[in-house]
Amino acid sequence: MKKIIGIAIVLLHAFGLLGQHLVKYDLTIKDTVINYTGKLRPAIAVNGQIPMPSLYFTEGDTAEIHVHNLMHHETSLHWHGLLLPNEQDGVSYLTTQPIKPHSTHTFRFVLRQNGTYWYHSHTMLQEQVGMYGALIVYKRGERPTNEEVLLLSDWTDEKPEQVERSLHYATDWYLLKKNAVQSYSESIKVGRLADKFENEFKRMHAMDVSDVYYNKFLINGSTSQIRQSYTKGDTIRLRVINGSSSTYFWLNYSGGKIRVVASDGMDVVPVEVDRLIVGVSEIYDVEIIIPEEDKAYEFSVTSEDRIGSASMWFGHGVKIQVPAMPMLDYFAGMEMMNDMMTIGGNMKTMNMTLQQMDMNVVMYREPYDSLTTLNYNMLKSPVKTSLPEGPVRELHFELTGNMNRYVWTINNKTVSDTDLIKINKGENIRIIITNNSMMRHPMHLHGHFFRVVNQFGEYSPLKNVLDIMPMETDTIEFHAGEDYGDWYFHCHILYHMMAGMGRIFSYTNPAPQQIFDNPKAALKKVYAEDRRYYLGAEIGLESNSSDGEISFMNTHWKMSAEWRAGYNRSNGFETESHFGRYIDHNQFLLVYAGWDWRYRQSETAEQNIFGLTSTKNDRGVLHAGIQYTLPWFIVANASIDHTGYFRLQFKREDIALTKRIRLWGMWNSDREYAIGARYIMTKYLSASSHYDSDMGFGAGLTFTY
Repeated sequence: MKKIIGIAIVLLHAFGLLGQHLVKYDLTIKDTVINYTGKLRPAIAVNGQIPMPSLYFTEGDTAEIHVHNLMHHETSLHWHGLLLPNEQDGVSYLTTQPIKPHSTHTFRFVLRQNGTYWYHSHTMLQEQVGMYGALIVYKRGERPTNEEVLLLSDWTDEKPEQVERSLHYATDWYLLKKNAVQSYSESIKVGRLADKFENEFKRMHAMDVSDVYYNKFLINGSTSQIRQSYTKGDTIRLRVINGSSSTYFWLNYSGGKIRVVASDGMDVVPVEVDRLIVGVSEIYDVEIIIPEEDKAYEFSVTSEDRIGSASMWFGHGVKIQVPAMPMLDYFAGMEMMNDMMTIGGNMKTMNMTLQQMDMNVVMYREPYDSLTTLNYNMLKSPVKTSLPEGPVRELHFELTGNMNRYVWTINNKTVSDTDLIKINKGENIRIIITNNSMMRHPMHLHGHFFRVVNQFGEYSPLKNVLDIMPMETDTIEFHAGEDYGDWYFHCHILYHMMAGMGRIFSYTNPAPQQIFDNPKAALKKVYAEDRRYYLGAEIGLESNSSDGEISFMNTHWKMSAEWRAGYNRSNGFETESHFGRYIDHNQFLLVYAGWDWRYRQSETAEQNIFGLTSTKNDRGVLHAGIQYTLPWFIVANASIDHTGYFRLQFKREDIALTKRIRLWGMWNSDREYAIGARYIMTKYLSASSHYDSDMGFGAGLTFTY
């Protein structure tokens, strides 16, 4: 009998039905040529296979994952949505040692849950270039007969570092590529000139729903896939993972309703909808049914800005397409934005929550009133999710930031501006989050699930990502049930996170072992991410002079030097610098110091508007001053030099006359003035001309970086 029992136990272990079953994977990260560009980008191979790097487990398994980094730079892998020991979470320098070049790191943890999840690099911008994969954990004894993993992503032919740098310099090249500039000529054409004036009076850039122009949108690495084996009556479970860096996707199905059965890995009471939007890093498990034979039905994913889509087809035969989603009415969005924003750059208070009032519907051109669209108030947990007894701590997070310099904050502070938020094991943390910005923010909590407090009370759904729309206030709650560690809470739009939108929750209980030799130095590396500097330049070479500016800036500081150099002594030269810091949360106000040096051959003495002898033709001084962005983006600059000479200047750049024609103008108290125009040819090159009161008229080219 003992022998029979022993054999049974061995068999149960072998089939993973008793205790922990060890599941091993080898992930190899290497530079390889992948889609569209022919450039070297990182790719992940699972057990030697590159396409669709998915990992499969059963709840209770022990995962042992060997990550081989064959690249020439360090990397990391974060196991998004998994409950695991803090040192396995995979955030370089915060929880886990970075995986050094040409080294191997082993992750080992028990799967304490089931559901659909994913993994991705948490190092710099590697996620944008394809370092991610799906991770599926099955319930014991349950595995759907028909299922498909749909890992969604966005693809840019640009280097992500250039995308990030360009965003910090408020490029509208991406708007131009998306045909969404909202110029003055376009506003006149559609009768929206007053809205355009009000928009710029409130110092708001043109309306958009996403930051970046992408060349492709992908499902499992391709724009279109087909699954022909499905027939009439088949129910298919789709595990939809938004692995993009900054794109929200609309999900539509040409074969009928979409049945939502899980979100972020957690089951929900099934709810049928016509469509839903999946936020960056969000996950939805949905079910679709094949209604008829001899037809192939499209499941489409369309970017929120509607410039592109990808599809997966189910069935064999005549293709039944999802109707194309019409382009957005951006001027309607501009009017809405004007109504929502104050001149001081703050959102007006409105009672919006849980995506129930989609502010973007004013821009939709489809008959959205006849469509059932999923929102968070429709999600119900099949089991009670009330938190256990324990002390409750309430936090208030205001999502803040500005598009002018692309700085994203919580309570007007970046991650590096704040201390760790200390929490105690056993506490219940309630966070009331208000979005006081014009962008959506998908907020993700590492290592925990939170309750999204909605109409279902004790049955409110569990999630680890919450998409918070502009003007919304939402409440989430989580139980501090882990033993130790630092856990990241951040916006999952990659470029928002890197610009500072996040916080770190830190348990007061010490970790059983120290991961870093110098924890303080490691944390400084985490803080350094949102303190990085970005180089920008605008250099004009025209027939009358060379005018330009080079700047170097980060979230708070800016260093710049500008020049105007003529081709003879009578035209002369001018150069000045500004080394300063933005001191208000909207970053309209810059306090600076620097030099002002110029010389021009002149035989007459002139006076400035204050009746003093002008030094505009011969000056070599140190100066200090302030720059303030007025309504209509007019930059007022007041400075005084070490001799006591006071100077006042007003300048407005980048006035969008048409999609590609930009105007600018300048006037100062030395009675100098200039006006100019440029025609945008490429992201970096424009045809330009300008008239300068000292140097006359010129035409040529301007390089913008």
